[in-house]
Amino acid sequence: MTEPAAFELAQVNLARLNAPLDSPQLKDFVDALDPVNADADAADGFVWRLESDSGNATDIAVFGDEWLIVNMSVWRDTDALTAYMYQGRHREMLARRREWFERVREAMTTLWWVPAGHRPTVAEAEQRLLHLRTHGATPYAFTLRTSFAPGAADAVRAAPGTPEPVTVPVPEDLGCPA
Repeated sequence: MTEPAAFELAQVNLARLNAPLDSPQLKDFVDALDPVNADADAADGFVWRLESDSGNATDIAVFGDEWLIVNMSVWRDTDALTAYMYQGRHREMLARRREWFERVREAMTTLWWVPAGHRPTVAEAEQRLLHLRTHGATPYAFTLRTSFAPGAADAVRAAPGTPEPVTVPVPEDLGCPA
């Protein structure tokens, strides 16, 4: 029998809307939310996703900005997340993202390892994303392009020598206000 994993992969992805969610411009995006989320829920390696009473997370505040929407989930590992992201309906939605979301210069996505069973908060995700923007990829906050293996002590804590919790000010030009 396989021993349970000690760590799982958390991911957060923010997007800045081009128009209100109830606008005709975002109709296809909004209509696809439930099917895309159902695909994620059924995907191999999926563990958990952030959702409100609406069944998705589009009404959960992030960085105090009503134009930002958040997607946050936990996966078994990077392979499971990548397999889901680049196939089926989710891949189709990625191909159309410029129709619905603004281009933002700074990182809007980050990954980090969490102890198995931990469910990250939006505040935790905000800190990880700000850390990535300030310090680049580290075991504390990284990307699919520059990832780190689970299990290292600093994979779930701030970079060595940095006190916890990491508090990083939000620079004014990062695409999301403080």
